[in-house]
Amino acid sequence: MKRPILVGITGGTGSGKSTVANKLYESFNEECIAMIEQDAYYKDQSYLTFEERVKTNYDHPDAFDTPLLVEHLEKLLDGQTIYKPIYDYKIHNRKEETVKVESKEIIIVEGILILQEPTIRELLDIKIYVDTDDDVRIIRRMLRDINERGRTVESVIEQYLQVVKPMHTQFTEPTKRYADIIVPEGGQNKVAIDILVSKMKQILLEDK
Repeated sequence: MKRPILVGITGGTGSGKSTVANKLYESFNEECIAMIEQDAYYKDQSYLTFEERVKTNYDHPDAFDTPLLVEHLEKLLDGQTIYKPIYDYKIHNRKEETVKVESKEIIIVEGILILQEPTIRELLDIKIYVDTDDDVRIIRRMLRDINERGRTVESVIEQYLQVVKPMHTQFTEPTKRYADIIVPEGGQNKVAIDILVSKMKQILLEDK
């Protein structure tokens, strides 16, 4: 098998990057595409108490096990199978189980700091930044954290103002300059998604 196409999708929390990633994924046969979420690579925090794990800054580069993510991406690009971690947001730690991911023709990797890490940037064939208004992003994050992660409105707002927004300004937003394509409004931008799908299909045909 030839080297897979590695597509990186980033943007701030609630930007719609996961929606874009999923729509791209669904546009191809599952036999030829794989998905890697950066969130799965939060560091193992078994050595910390639950109270200490809650206080972790999950929007900072140091929260991620980047060496493991890079190792797994390199293995996939080399045609090897990996075992992706599973992160449980309710316990703020990895589960013991993993997910088997086989190398495919297209590999999508998405997360808030995908373009922040130079080693990952160098591996990417297509770099995408999903750009969405801050007000929209905080509303989306609030709904997600309350409905899916059992958070309170007060805790979401406090975390956003104290951690999420400053980290976005410092680490995520500056990576926009590395993007090949900037997609406004995330998954709602059908034209941009159609263009990306067409480009990915073109690359696949050229590699055959």
